[in-house]
Amino acid sequence: MFAARDAWKAGLWAPRHWAGNIVAGVIVGVVALPLAMAFAIASGVKPEQGLYTAIVAGVVVSLFGGSRVQIAGPTGAFIVILSGIVAEHGVVGLQLATLMAGLMLCAFGLARLGGVIRYIPLPVILGFTAGIGIIIWVGQWQAFFGLPPVPGHFFHEKLWFLLMNLPRLDPVTTAVGLGSLTLVLLPRWVPTLRWVPGPLLALIVATVLQGLLQFPQLATIGSTFGDLPRGLPLPHWPGGGLDRILPLIGPAFAIALLGAIESLLSAVVADSMAGTRHDSNAELFGQGLANVIAPLFGGIAATGAIARTATNIRSGGTAPLAGVVHALVLVLVLLAFAPLARNIPLATLASILFVVAWNMSETHRVVRLIRHAPRADAVILCLTLLLTVFADLVVAVNIGIVLSILHFLHRMASSVDVAPMALPGAALPGGPESRMRALQVRGPLFFAAVESLRAAFRSQDADVLILSLDRVPFADATALQALDDEIAAVRARGGRVILCGADARIRGKLNRMGILSRLGAGDFQPDLAAALDAAGRPHSNAASS
Repeated sequence: MFAARDAWKAGLWAPRHWAGNIVAGVIVGVVALPLAMAFAIASGVKPEQGLYTAIVAGVVVSLFGGSRVQIAGPTGAFIVILSGIVAEHGVVGLQLATLMAGLMLCAFGLARLGGVIRYIPLPVILGFTAGIGIIIWVGQWQAFFGLPPVPGHFFHEKLWFLLMNLPRLDPVTTAVGLGSLTLVLLPRWVPTLRWVPGPLLALIVATVLQGLLQFPQLATIGSTFGDLPRGLPLPHWPGGGLDRILPLIGPAFAIALLGAIESLLSAVVADSMAGTRHDSNAELFGQGLANVIAPLFGGIAATGAIARTATNIRSGGTAPLAGVVHALVLVLVLLAFAPLARNIPLATLASILFVVAWNMSETHRVVRLIRHAPRADAVILCLTLLLTVFADLVVAVNIGIVLSILHFLHRMASSVDVAPMALPGAALPGGPESRMRALQVRGPLFFAAVESLRAAFRSQDADVLILSLDRVPFADATALQALDDEIAAVRARGGRVILCGADARIRGKLNRMGILSRLGAGDFQPDLAAALDAAGRPHSNAASS
């Protein structure tokens, strides 16, 4: 259910809810202003494109997403992917990739994949978000310290260049950066300022200071990008045909995957804070629609922003109206205050991104998981983090998920037990049934448990082998084929295998695999008692019905 309709059914569009949501929207718009520009610049595009993205995505996701209180826009998580796309394919390539990613997200939502994407393991999520935080932090050194342009493509190359050039930092730029960083953090330390957004405080003070003193060596939005245009551009096709679209399929999928993860994480956080329940499939569709429309207005990729969504909830936002108002605030800024933006120092935006990178990295959670989680999870987290920083985000997520799945399969396989069963008194060793043995399978009979099944069969030297399946919740084709092979091997040496205890679903799979038709008459029984009774009857090789 779309957020606008959900809010309508809940009565949240009523006039009595307007005041609180308008106030929340204004506050979020003020918070989003410096972040949108900072994220755009760090992604390799102009600052106004971040504002365009926040405006379009803010309206579309608020109305057509799956959460009543979600605030969408450009986020720090996208910086690594988007800056790489701009470097290789240009701004037009980024906008085409964003549009394609939006179509993919819409398809994810229509295919009801919202629940599946939430199954990405926590070590993988913490690993790649911490890795992104490190990349953002190091990537802002050049603007924060006033260093020369950074060459190189790989992270280690850029880091080495920055370290070697740190002695060449510009004192004025560094002083503005440090002062801005202090102002960003000041509301956390001074209780009387706790309602003032730190990024906005730093932005205003640094911009006024530069406007008055005009430091020539201090890079600003105006000196780097020119004046911000007033208002939104008319919708237009970014440009490019099929020859440009095909190479962008991979980058577009990376945007879609990260956008899906980030938006659903933000929606989950919003649910825990506001006591709501989001629709994950509608959320994916809304995010996809926003990413289709935003590039048409010159925007870039957008997703649910956890910090802005949390600010919305803490400020009293309860309905999509807050997200729409937040977008209108940004439109008013473009219309009325665009000329003032030329004096915003890039060092100030870098200081804001320093704090964003620290918050993204969630260092306390990473350290706690490494210290206290199972060793395999800690290794997966560290490997995902290192691959994100030194290789590629998509590669890191893929490898992290694959390793998590393999570790899970290993644990599942070790939990499957194929063990001998103690037979009732009538079948004690020394009696007529002394050549009878029984095995019980406890756990899922799937491909990773095949070796356990084979080893158990080959460890039994018996004329009659009873296999109890009453504790098997499910079975797959690989394990059933192995079972068929072992049954055939026992029968080939003159033995007999009796299966018992399988529920209706397992029996259906045995039947479809042809195992029941290849058993002897009476060699499939409902329980152990019936199997023991059947074992005492003469054995026939005729197929059971």
